Amino acid sequence: MNKAELVAEVQNSLGADTSKAAAERAVESVLEAVKKGIQNDQSVQIIGFGTFSVSHRAARQGINPQTGAKIQIAASKAVKFKAGAGLKAAVN
Repeated sequence: MNKAELVAEVQNSLGADTSKAAAERAVESVLEAVKKGIQNDQSVQIIGFGTFSVSHRAARQGINPQTGAKIQIAASKAVKFKAGAGLKAAVN
């Protein structure tokens, strides 16, 4: 499912009186709220769905696969998602 399909599904769930533009604004609002929540190294927990959190990756040494030369990889942050019980149950 891509974003357009997600918007269409939200529109169908909200009913026939909801426009596609309103459904798209609703989806964008949720995505922006999640983004703002994790920008400050906080986690966003949606009960029954899952938890978005920020993971810190330490600096490390890597190897360039083309040249074989050793390179230094800088420390970085990554977004992690852990599925909740409700989502796991829906998949299984």
